[in-house]
Amino acid sequence: MSAIKVGVITVSDTASVDAAADKSGPTIQEIVRQRGHGCIRSIILPDDEQQIRETVKNWGTGFGVRDRTPEAIAPLLEREAAGIVHLLLSESLKRTPLAALSRPVAGTVGNTLVVTLPGSVKAVKENLEALFANGFIEHAIDLIRGGTGKQVHAAMGSGHGGVPHHNHHHHHDHRMPQPRSILSHDPSLPVHARHRVSPYSQISLEDALNIIVNEIQPLGVVSLPVTPALAGNILGEDVYAPQNVPSSKTTSVDGYALRSSDPSGAYKVLTSRTHALTDVLPEGSIFRINTGGPLPAGADTVIMVEDTELLSTAEDANGQDAEEKEVKTLVQVPPNDNVREPGSDVHKGDLVLQRGEVLTSLGGEVGTLTFVGRKEVKVHRKPIVAILSTGNELLDLQSPNPLPSDGWGGIWDTNRPSLQAALEGMGYSVVDLGIVADDIDAHVKAIKQGLESADLLLTTGGTSMGASDLLKPVIERQFGGTIHFGRVSMKPGKPTTFASIPTAQGEHERKFIFALPGNPASALVTFYVFVIPALRKLGGWPGKRYHLPRVRVKLGDAMRLDPRVEFHRVIVKAGEEGLLATSTGGQRSSRVASLSGANGLVQLPIKSAGGPDRLEAGSYANAVIIGELQM
Repeated sequence: MSAIKVGVITVSDTASVDAAADKSGPTIQEIVRQRGHGCIRSIILPDDEQQIRETVKNWGTGFGVRDRTPEAIAPLLEREAAGIVHLLLSESLKRTPLAALSRPVAGTVGNTLVVTLPGSVKAVKENLEALFANGFIEHAIDLIRGGTGKQVHAAMGSGHGGVPHHNHHHHHDHRMPQPRSILSHDPSLPVHARHRVSPYSQISLEDALNIIVNEIQPLGVVSLPVTPALAGNILGEDVYAPQNVPSSKTTSVDGYALRSSDPSGAYKVLTSRTHALTDVLPEGSIFRINTGGPLPAGADTVIMVEDTELLSTAEDANGQDAEEKEVKTLVQVPPNDNVREPGSDVHKGDLVLQRGEVLTSLGGEVGTLTFVGRKEVKVHRKPIVAILSTGNELLDLQSPNPLPSDGWGGIWDTNRPSLQAALEGMGYSVVDLGIVADDIDAHVKAIKQGLESADLLLTTGGTSMGASDLLKPVIERQFGGTIHFGRVSMKPGKPTTFASIPTAQGEHERKFIFALPGNPASALVTFYVFVIPALRKLGGWPGKRYHLPRVRVKLGDAMRLDPRVEFHRVIVKAGEEGLLATSTGGQRSSRVASLSGANGLVQLPIKSAGGPDRLEAGSYANAVIIGELQM
């Protein structure tokens, strides 16, 4: 049948004043467009019955209404559709008993189907999923238009579309299709039973990030030696100085230790080779000392090399100058000049690093631990990540196995090398599980190996609606796992999946898996957006640092908007006027080159009804920083 023309009325006192407050209206429009239909009108009205009725009367052609005022709609209906009301309530009650308090209204006005939906975005998605399941809404519109419903029945495989006497000139005992359970498809079922619509609700980016952070708990605390390998770990304890630093008087310059009472003049030079630090410095002598070195007994000040003159040297066995013998001091130095007192840097018992601090690769934290003499320290265990790619079409660049000769040579597996480079660059250990064939047994074997060897599994491909996309079924049906979300309203990355699998291994009796899209750009973008916060939560990072830093940037290029949140790959440069973000070019999800050189992801706002189609060059937006800023 032809596409359905849909109009959306949002009824809200708040949104009628501030359109940005309308979240459900844009969601309805997005879902309608994804189903191949058109949103021809949209409007936001205050909660006023008269205005609502007048708008409904004046529109006159197909529309769907999101409305909390059934009293405004009910009097306009010529034929009520009690079955649709029952469908909406049944679907909502599966999620929450509070749905019993809602008051949906459905029916026809002329050739228009009117349906009122709840106000929340979540409920809107659930109700629309039920209405579009199994071709129900198309069937209803076909009947309203005077059709027989045969075409829809045939598409549904109902088996009664060809019965001669079954013409729908009115609503009789026709059974209403019920939405499928929210569960992955069963790969063992025949072709006609495959899903045509994803059973997983498409949730917002914000909801997806909240689910990840709420589900994951940090790994345990372990004691590790203080070495450069600590970089990237999070401190699991407060660190106190075990002793004074410095532990005794030391010099802050290169020079000579002497008594402050010694006048300027000629002195014999002693060194650590010719004089023990514990012995009192003899009269007429000074002690050669380097920055940071301790003062010998009896000395209370240090004269800089620049304030002395060399008088004579001692020769070695070959007659060569070997060491200073006598030096003339040019000034008399006051007490404690160029001297660091014991504990002047750190006193014993001082708090030098706090629990929860990041031990960065910049060296300051590891250096501090070494500075105060800590040989071991407690840190949160850093997660180990297992990665795999799925797909019979993939080839490993380093060890390609030729595909059966069918005229097509396959494609190189880009995702594993890309993700492994990103992970290891951040200091994570990676277990490479290779390329996994589109086969249930191969999936099960690889995931089992990942569960045994890693704390987090990262897969790419196999998350969408293809017949060979097996990850969700394997997670749910073979491992008894939970799909926490299976679709996200973002671009690229809509089929991103986050799940958990119960396991005897691990510290929390379950391990988590991210099934990222197979397109290379999608895989890397979703890695930075979703996987990084998960890794940081597992590794005990402080909550305010789960996500990569976000900054405000000026756009160097115009960027088109989408009904979904879009992450546009950019190069961010710092200049005199601030941060400038320049597009890396084509943003197709399969084009991994869009991330080559990119150090940022501009998060573009959702395109709203009646709003602009793009952000112009010179406008400002938020950007996620994924690499070092350029100058």
